[in-house]
Amino acid sequence: MEHKQDDRRDNVDRIQYNIDKTIQNIHLADEMIEETDDEKMKKTLEEKNRRREESLNSMRNEIEDEAKDKKDGYR
Repeated sequence: MEHKQDDRRDNVDRIQYNIDKTIQNIHLADEMIEETDDEKMKKTLEEKNRRREESLNSMRNEIEDEAKDKKDGYR
């Protein structure tokens, strides 16, 4: 059985899309935090945004690696 070769050509675009959506979700959560009086909800949203920021850092590192590999021709 032959294995399908890893096609990484769209990885940079896919990661960038995920970064954009994560930033959008952070902004939406920030708006909800500003509008709600529910302290439990605020805390939950703040925790989610903290995790989103951590994910953003990882995705930014990953996109740098993928962009370099793409430039180098995925050797």
